[in-house]
Amino acid sequence: MSNFDNSSEQQIIRIKKLYKLKSLGIDPYPAKEYEISHLIGTIKFIDKKKICIAGRLIRLRILGKASFGEIQDHTGRIQSYFKNFSYSSYSSITDKEKPNFYNIFFKQRLIDIGDIIGVEGFLFKTKMNEITIYVQEFTLLSKSLRPLPQVKVDNKNKKIYDAFSNIEQRYRMRYVDLIVNDHVKNIFLIRTRIFKEIRNFLDQKGYLEVETPILQSIPGGAIARPFKTYHNTLGIPLYLRIANELYLKRLIIGGFHGVYEFSKNFRNEGMDRMHNPEFTVLELYVAYKDYYWMMNFTEQLMKYLYEKILETNEIYNFQNNFVTLQSSFPRIPIIESIQQHTGFNIQNMNINELIEICKQLKIEVKQEISKAKLIENIFKEKCETNYKYPTFITDYPIEMSPLSKQHRQNPNLSERFELIINGTEIANAYSELNDPIDQLNRFRKQMKLSDKEKDESMFLDQDFIRSLEFGMPPTSGIGIGIDRLVMLMTKQNSIQEVLLFPQMRPEIKK
Repeated sequence: MSNFDNSSEQQIIRIKKLYKLKSLGIDPYPAKEYEISHLIGTIKFIDKKKICIAGRLIRLRILGKASFGEIQDHTGRIQSYFKNFSYSSYSSITDKEKPNFYNIFFKQRLIDIGDIIGVEGFLFKTKMNEITIYVQEFTLLSKSLRPLPQVKVDNKNKKIYDAFSNIEQRYRMRYVDLIVNDHVKNIFLIRTRIFKEIRNFLDQKGYLEVETPILQSIPGGAIARPFKTYHNTLGIPLYLRIANELYLKRLIIGGFHGVYEFSKNFRNEGMDRMHNPEFTVLELYVAYKDYYWMMNFTEQLMKYLYEKILETNEIYNFQNNFVTLQSSFPRIPIIESIQQHTGFNIQNMNINELIEICKQLKIEVKQEISKAKLIENIFKEKCETNYKYPTFITDYPIEMSPLSKQHRQNPNLSERFELIINGTEIANAYSELNDPIDQLNRFRKQMKLSDKEKDESMFLDQDFIRSLEFGMPPTSGIGIGIDRLVMLMTKQNSIQEVLLFPQMRPEIKK
């Protein structure tokens, strides 16, 4: 009982009920399989045969000789009517010796809201025309020892009382959040469907889903600070991946036409409503394509997801306006965007000129900073939030894109785009650089810059350069932030809302 030394009064009462049930020969945690006939959300009144369901008891009205309860599973809720019923796991006792189970569970109140139960019976409609299961057989499947938050809804005055809404509690106890807040469960059902439909879309194109290492000896594919660990047997440091890009390109070199991966990435950087140290990205690479093709492909994918999952062609934004996906997405060069929203043409500016522009725009400038970072900060702070409608921001300065091909018409630019929706970057894509000599030189330049910028790291992957020397076909690649895509499609403004278990500081025990 040591784990329950600090139990609340309500917990102590439930623990006593637990032992009372055991003394009556009722196992509160039976091991035998409980076979259900329906998920609750699939039940229709035309189902005249017996219904067998299992779920959590979330409402209970004990009326005397009969009681009503509401049972919930991940697909929905249904009312149940309890009066005279048998107990399925009490078969060791003869019928004559069987006690009155309704009295035990309901009159003696040994059943509680939060208990997980199984019921079998037939459907009927109450006087209020509510579909209800008339319970003929009942089983307690798991006794709950902690009370659930009891959310009360005043429909008349449109008020909610005692809601489980504290953000820190919700994220720490996501299991409770999922039980009592239906809208939260729906977010993660949509998240699962997004994965499924992306897979369907890409598989129909003939692209191959693959897996690449999470533990890497050289973290590459992005400029970011990695998490570091150590492998005792090999005696070497290892890193949690910051990106999977370089491994997927190796597979294109190896001969696959198109490869993709839902990649768990890790970056040892800041946390806010748009960033979590562990996040999910879809990376896709297709041979013999360029970034113009990838823009068209991305439009098709976005329209497919909205129509398939949400059955709409409209994207919600947080100003309560809607934009349609019917027309093509605008394509705006980043230099043009910056000039439009700041009044400054930064084309061909050197680093000192960019620093002066940042000061005029009241953008913080760190002591050691690169030209690429200055341009990125100007765009992020003064331009990005203006793009509510899905927009491709294109043709980034070459300094900002060490893995992208030089623009075919302007050597100072790269063939790169970002997809911005609702003022947030959703995707990043390139015509991939496949010149090994150019790539090696760009890596070396980035390493010098990362030595100055202490909050970011760049590593030289010699094996990746070697792989390019065998020849990589012209390729286009894209990374789509799945967490941000889920935020967009479920109308959430915080990444923590779309992660089942967001990273948090350890809980302080009182």
